[in-house]
Amino acid sequence: MQLEAFLKSRGVPFERHTHPVTYTSQGLAQAEHVSGYLVAKPVIVRGERGFAMCVLPAPKHLDLKRTAQALGEKEVRLASEKEMADLFPECELGAEPPVGSLFGLKTVMDTRLAEDEYLIMQAGSHTEAIKMRRLDWQKVCEAAVASIAAD
Repeated sequence: MQLEAFLKSRGVPFERHTHPVTYTSQGLAQAEHVSGYLVAKPVIVRGERGFAMCVLPAPKHLDLKRTAQALGEKEVRLASEKEMADLFPECELGAEPPVGSLFGLKTVMDTRLAEDEYLIMQAGSHTEAIKMRRLDWQKVCEAAVASIAAD
């Protein structure tokens, strides 16, 4: 698995979990028996400078205006399914891990995620998840922190 090798190469401790098939971040929270606020949901956007990965708690929605400001862009739009498939060819569509640095993408995390000790995330498939310390995740992602979720 690409994500596991990436984390191991950086000496980052993590737990790998297998769970029933889930197609949403909230479904992952239910399968893992945790609050959706502990599940890191990636949302890919595109601006004039290219793609970026935005990461927010599962129950939240992305505010595109705030995101554009955080990225220093005039405006951003959500990536299409075709663009997602091209960006993440080794991942099942909709199960992309929220680790932008793994894919050469700038990462911005919502401030609400900065409050938690650990995070749960999809690991590239709809049946596998990774649990890891939020500080470790933030470090390997080189994630900037900004208020990008809608209120």
